[in-house]
Amino acid sequence: MAGESGRNEAPSPQESAGSPGLAGNEGNDRDNSLDFDELTPEALADLKTKADKADENWDKFVRLTADFDNYKKRAARERSEAVKYANESLLEKLLPIADNFEAALTAANNSSGNVDSLKVGVNMINSQLKNFLSENGVEEIDAAGKPFDPNLHEAVSQQESSQVPEGNVLQQMRKGYKFRDRLLRPAMVVVAKKP
Repeated sequence: MAGESGRNEAPSPQESAGSPGLAGNEGNDRDNSLDFDELTPEALADLKTKADKADENWDKFVRLTADFDNYKKRAARERSEAVKYANESLLEKLLPIADNFEAALTAANNSSGNVDSLKVGVNMINSQLKNFLSENGVEEIDAAGKPFDPNLHEAVSQQESSQVPEGNVLQQMRKGYKFRDRLLRPAMVVVAKKP
């Protein structure tokens, strides 16, 4: 009988569908779902306020996500441009040296036998280039007469010598260079060995 079970109403759709956890709750008068028919005007107004706030927060989230995506794209573009043009100031400093080389070549082609002025000009350009490299952290590796170091030197051959100790650099074929603490190019050397 309906009166004996403590319920006078038909089971809700959730209960009749066999919702989990309801089998042991036959004595409950209400399930946990919200009944919109029983909402007070104050509760309904409160729900509308919360829904409006949720919509506002969603709009903020969408705008912030779009702003962040735009920021990532802009940062990637700026990083790409920074890499692309990173050597701009370095190359700008090289231009006067290139100009001086051009002037030296022009003087050599138009020269009427004045080799001394050409030598002076080329020596000035060489000095200017060395200063430029030094100011930008490039350092020459002086290998002549020093012990062979595979980290700094590249041996192209060995040659017998009684004047230079075995394992030392007898002759430097090409200069090596370091950029700060990194090797740019090893010095190409001939290593001495016992006769």
